[in-house]
Amino acid sequence: MNKSFWSATGREESLGANERPFAGKTVAVVHAAWHSCGSYQVNVSQIAAYKALGARVISVAMMDDLARRPPGGARWPTYIEASNDIGADRRYFAGAPFSALASRLLVDGWWRLIHGDQASWLIELARRTPLPEGFENETIDFIHANHYFTLPFVETLMRGRKVPVVLETQDIQARQYMLRNKGGFFIPPYATYDDMLKIELAWMRRADLCAHLNEEEHRDFQKLLPELRHALIYPAVLSAPLARGRDVIIVASDNYGNYVSLRWFLEEVVPLAGDARVAIYGNIDGGVKRRDAGLYEAHRALFKGRVDDIGAVYANAGCVLLPTVEGHGLSIKAVEALSCGVPLVATPLAFRGMQVDPAKLSNVALAENAQQFAALWRDAEARAEGGQAAAPERSDTRRLYEDAFSQEAYARALATAAAEL
Repeated sequence: MNKSFWSATGREESLGANERPFAGKTVAVVHAAWHSCGSYQVNVSQIAAYKALGARVISVAMMDDLARRPPGGARWPTYIEASNDIGADRRYFAGAPFSALASRLLVDGWWRLIHGDQASWLIELARRTPLPEGFENETIDFIHANHYFTLPFVETLMRGRKVPVVLETQDIQARQYMLRNKGGFFIPPYATYDDMLKIELAWMRRADLCAHLNEEEHRDFQKLLPELRHALIYPAVLSAPLARGRDVIIVASDNYGNYVSLRWFLEEVVPLAGDARVAIYGNIDGGVKRRDAGLYEAHRALFKGRVDDIGAVYANAGCVLLPTVEGHGLSIKAVEALSCGVPLVATPLAFRGMQVDPAKLSNVALAENAQQFAALWRDAEARAEGGQAAAPERSDTRRLYEDAFSQEAYARALATAAAEL
């Protein structure tokens, strides 16, 4: 019996039995309890890929902070509701309880956290995360873990059994922590990049295979951990609808790199763009308001916040702006923009981690500075108003998306990597 799934191109694809190496197996996808962000979309694609390969797939979400027993508390209901499209056959939720404070968490984790050591804090939380309720009845054949800091929890899930573990790194996390620390209050002596990277690498050595989702990350980790097996596997990003509208949009989630990029756009680009219009979607509005209330208030009318149907936003787009000036790793929002086939105005950094020259994509306009970005934005808006864009399904960016980031390509890459284990 064949297993069908919808590929990124919108066609129903069929995988034969010989292409379903996980048939009869249970795969646990272990991930942080995050939603409305690129990492969440990566998790959705992982689950879909393993199901296409024949597996029964369970999602195991780990909260990255102290929390009440799921599904109670302040954060769990929001996460569960926002992630109801994750696609797993069964879902489990886990996190370190407040009772963990009675252990050495304050010494081993919190004391280091107030000095900026987020790496140690997350590891100590994961060490104290108990087995999810009902999980004792599961027999796991394969684990796909996301981010090194879930690995102590993964060892709890294995319950002493030997289970193959693929670790998907999703960037060098120590770099992300250094970015976050720029926007927070910590006390000296400050944790350094090398301090946190050492912890990250030590835990990564426990994985059987490290999967990396962009060229830069793959190259860096090969140098840092030459003794491990590594695989470059572009993530499958769920396709946005083909864009056939006239709206000019930015889509961004709340992380520090996106905040820095949007601050540059609002402070440097918008004043040069005249009456050019744009609508900003995603929970980045809360991040800007929290970090710079004055900047948020000055541009409040541009922010539309998080919406339940981001697909409808892309479908009505005539142009997507990617004003990226900060960030590491592959930008999932950039890949979503590629998939809708609409003209893009972008900085070169928006295409980081992709093995592509964006200057060769006919529907991409590249800007090296704020003045150029503003001019290209005005031109793109005029073309969108005039309906001059080429058919999105035949655009260069759509073809790039189908060739490199489709669900079918991702599933086959996972199957090839897993065959080594």
